[in-house]
Amino acid sequence: MTELILVFLNVILPVFGIVLLGAFLGGRLKLQAQTLTRAAYYVFVPAFIFKSISMADVPLSSVAKMLLFIILTHLLAVFIAGGIGRLLGRSKEMIAAFVMIAAFGNVGNYGLAVIGFRLGEVAVPPATIYFVAISISAFIICVGAAGWAHGGSRGAFWKVLKTPALWATVPALMVSAGGLVVPLMLNRMIGLLADAMIPVMLFALGLQLLEQRKVHVTSDVLIGSGIRLILTPLLAVLLSSFFALSPIESAAGILQSAMPVAILVAIIAKENDIVPDFVTSVVVVSTLASVATLSLLMVWL
Repeated sequence: MTELILVFLNVILPVFGIVLLGAFLGGRLKLQAQTLTRAAYYVFVPAFIFKSISMADVPLSSVAKMLLFIILTHLLAVFIAGGIGRLLGRSKEMIAAFVMIAAFGNVGNYGLAVIGFRLGEVAVPPATIYFVAISISAFIICVGAAGWAHGGSRGAFWKVLKTPALWATVPALMVSAGGLVVPLMLNRMIGLLADAMIPVMLFALGLQLLEQRKVHVTSDVLIGSGIRLILTPLLAVLLSSFFALSPIESAAGILQSAMPVAILVAIIAKENDIVPDFVTSVVVVSTLASVATLSLLMVWL
């Protein structure tokens, strides 16, 4: 019980405190989440990814195992989530929503901060690799699922290619594996931007949650939250032993799999008319519930 309290106070609360600060100050200062999220998406996130991966000393064989592990975990979660939707007799839109929820956790601002606090700086490079892999694969799955619900999907491939996170990954790998040297001035600029990513994104998450005003707690919302917070990390625990990962790589992957639903899922749902009120409710409920589920999981790990 003592360890659980310490995890809550020293790992979860600092992260969630910034989220709450964003929600508390957003209305009072008349701030808009879109400004911060767009800045983070196009500037801070690529800088963070470049810094983390370019400075990481992770063998390519380990990267390959981590990618296979995390992608397989989420593909299984997506398959099961879709099956649950069909078993419950839900509409195509609801089935697509369950799939999107299973595919995309908040592995950036929330996941990276929590993992860094709990596992230390040594866990940030593998957590960042998981972040990139989950984000790109989840974006493809979410756009594809939305297209399937409406009879087809166009442009998903090009949208993925335009993802700034992907732009930063390629040169970062060239620096890490190819021994390229980044000029000192550019390296310092990237470092400053990278250090700002997590607090900016956490504050923006608070603003986004403030803007998600329609929240309904139904049985489907609880099922969707359970898929993201319980099913996906359980699959990660079961699969991790088959990939001979190091303890840090395994723990980082399991924690990334346990993150609440990403706000981006609600945005995709709104843009594609995939039961947006339901998806928004799952985003809020899973984020609040993750305070308990992540605390318990970190104690267990």
